[in-house]
Amino acid sequence: MTDKPLLPENMTSRLRLLMLARVAIVTFLLGIAAFIDIKGMEPFSAISATALFRTIILTYILFILYLLLLKYVRNLLLNIYTQSLCDVLLITGMIYATGGIRSIYSAFYPLVIIYSVLFLGRRGGLVIASASAILYGLFANLEFYGVIYPLHSIPVYDKLLDTGYFITRISTHVLSFYLIAFLTSFVVEQEKQTRTLLARKQSDFDQLNLLHRSIIESVDTGILTVNKDGKIKSLNRAAAEITGFSFSKVINQNFSDVFPDFPVLREKQNAAEYRPVAKTHFETSFHTGDGRSLLLSCSVSPLRDHENVEIGNIVIFQDLTEISEMRESLEKSRRLAFIGEVAAGLAHEIRNPLSSISGSIQMLMQDPSHKDTNEKLMQIILRGKDHLENFLKDFLLMARPAPGIREEIDVVSTIREVVESLRCTQDWHEPLEVVMRLPDTPLSINANRTEIRQVIWNLVLNAVQAMPQGGVLTIEARPAKINETEGVEIRIIDTGCGIDRQDLTKIFEPFYTTRETGTGLGLAVVGRIVEGYEGKIHVQSKSAEGTICRIWFPCRVSPAETVVA
Repeated sequence: MTDKPLLPENMTSRLRLLMLARVAIVTFLLGIAAFIDIKGMEPFSAISATALFRTIILTYILFILYLLLLKYVRNLLLNIYTQSLCDVLLITGMIYATGGIRSIYSAFYPLVIIYSVLFLGRRGGLVIASASAILYGLFANLEFYGVIYPLHSIPVYDKLLDTGYFITRISTHVLSFYLIAFLTSFVVEQEKQTRTLLARKQSDFDQLNLLHRSIIESVDTGILTVNKDGKIKSLNRAAAEITGFSFSKVINQNFSDVFPDFPVLREKQNAAEYRPVAKTHFETSFHTGDGRSLLLSCSVSPLRDHENVEIGNIVIFQDLTEISEMRESLEKSRRLAFIGEVAAGLAHEIRNPLSSISGSIQMLMQDPSHKDTNEKLMQIILRGKDHLENFLKDFLLMARPAPGIREEIDVVSTIREVVESLRCTQDWHEPLEVVMRLPDTPLSINANRTEIRQVIWNLVLNAVQAMPQGGVLTIEARPAKINETEGVEIRIIDTGCGIDRQDLTKIFEPFYTTRETGTGLGLAVVGRIVEGYEGKIHVQSKSAEGTICRIWFPCRVSPAETVVA
């Protein structure tokens, strides 16, 4: 505990208040003295009211001197010590004038000690307590030994003035002076520590609040808060700039009135109670206060107090208008690049069959009588025609998925049909072992039968073509969940030549193929169809070790959610 005196910045004003309080007290005593003098009360009439008047007048004179001292002497500690010691002397004089150690005015000593501790700290309080004890003890001893005689002492109490009474009186007063000094200093120190701690906490809180406000006001993300009644309570700088609404215009306004384009909050149970919707992150169009149309990325979260009780919602949003425009421009550029790539591949794929057909026709025109040669040339023309037909069919499937009505189809039966059909094609090589791990119960999905059959056909055909010398073809199907969405997973596994690592990233690109007779559109068609159903496809392969292809389709996809090229 420290004995440093309390010296706040407003010490001078507090010292003036102390002086005014002193004048008020002595004025009150003046009224009592006048009342006693007028009424002639016994035994108080024996106490000289004139002596009290003189003491009180002396207090008024000291008040004027204190004011002059405060004006010309700027040392506040000196002023306080001077006033405190003068008050101790004045109280001792009042005791002398009102009956000696039997005077009731000795109760004023603790008042001086208390305000001395308040202004001067523990050390100052102990100094004044010591001065009070010395003066009161000296006065009592002088009175006890008959050196001085207090004015108007009461003879009827002389018999009580024995040694025991004297010692008890002196000891009680001296002990009370020091106890009051210690207790007051303890209370003052505790109050000072509490005030300091409170000021530090307030400063920390102010700095933290300033930091939070600076962060919220500095970010380029719009942030606003809504209470449980759906009223807007705060709006940061970025939110005001994005929406075109100033905070003064939207404060305490209904959220749905100010932001009608936001599907963020909905009414529930009654009109005054709002809750966030299940979808807390989304993009939405928004019309600003100045008439602009924006695309906003929005999210909403519950706002909770220190007891984790929900008190409202926090709405966070960003302006994606420029990003959306850039995205559209990029998509347009990507489409143009894709068209150029398709056109180049299309020209290449058509030119080769046409060259063979053109050459065969020229040879037929030169030697129409050679039967064997004509037959071979006709075969070349027919193969070219078939190649063009297959290419155009795959190209149309990739560019524009086959329209059709979606229905409940059984994936298991579709797989069996595809395998049986492929057995009759020229790409099927023997010996080829087929292992089908299919469930006995149907696996149904909501899809177009032609598209799903095309996916399975292309993948199984690729697996068969990867095993020209024969091998093992494994086909599996089972129910599977992805992100809590029910679906069906199909696995097609072969033991063929596999795919090099550098080729895996290109297998879904149009016209990319490693086979001389391939069009490069089979897997591109598969990828396009799977993407349209929001499905998943993953190919795992190593050169000379075979390939594992996994396809996942959701059980149900609404037509509105399907991507249509």
